[in-house]
Amino acid sequence: MTSVMLRDMPDATEFGPTARRFWQLTEPIHAVVYFSPEPIAAMKTAGYRGYWMGYFAQRSAPLGQVPPEVVHAIFYNFSWQRVSGALPDAWGFAPPRVALDARRTSTAAALRRQLGTLVDSPDFASTVDLLERAALSAPIEGRPMYAANRSLETPTDPVERLWQAATLLREHRGDGHIAALTTAGITGRQSHVLQALTGGNSREVYEVARDFGDAEWSALIDELRDRGIADADGQITADGRALKAEIEETTDHLAAAPYAVLNAQEQRALSDALLPLARAVVHSGDIPTNSPMGLNLDDIG
Repeated sequence: MTSVMLRDMPDATEFGPTARRFWQLTEPIHAVVYFSPEPIAAMKTAGYRGYWMGYFAQRSAPLGQVPPEVVHAIFYNFSWQRVSGALPDAWGFAPPRVALDARRTSTAAALRRQLGTLVDSPDFASTVDLLERAALSAPIEGRPMYAANRSLETPTDPVERLWQAATLLREHRGDGHIAALTTAGITGRQSHVLQALTGGNSREVYEVARDFGDAEWSALIDELRDRGIADADGQITADGRALKAEIEETTDHLAAAPYAVLNAQEQRALSDALLPLARAVVHSGDIPTNSPMGLNLDDIG
């Protein structure tokens, strides 16, 4: 699959590993919007009822007031019950613009707390410039979440710019990941089971964060077993591991385009500059060790 999908993509082999490393460094910066107290409180103050209504309001706000079916399709792996339980009701409490403003200022407040004096470094502005240049360079075709966030006005505050650039890169990668999963014939709900079976998070993480019950989990195991991805005992097979590795490789290659705009020296400089920022976010303790993001925080150090 990978060789066919990437045949006409220049520099796919060169930039695939680069894309994975930058994901590891930017995902924590983006993820403060889900886990830090400032954004969670801001969504509540904006009027949204409960964590999940705030989550779907802020993340889908760049799309506008689209029907919940559209959000369910684009987000890919949530249960319909969770999406429809938040939307469109959220917009009766506060419109998308309120959610966008709240997340922009609250994520910056969280990052300022976590980063401390790193924000005052003379290199901080140049780091944001490089990250933003990469984030704004990707093509938008076939990338609905990236395109929606790309349509937003670029903020002027440097910390807000940092978060928005990390978010653009995250949603660009996410759009590509969904394309890779779809091409592999893995549904959104199956993807969680596949992640758990291949040594990712435990089943319990998905039960809490993605509303899995015993019946659905067992049915998904049966579906993967029918394809030879899981064995009779519900464990991953060699074919299943190979498929998961191929999906991840394809995701990395599909996420490579933004970084091709930077030369090798700029890539190294950006990676070196992002590492202490990502570490500061992780060391704040806001980001949980186990979450559906699939990020190993030990890779950041």
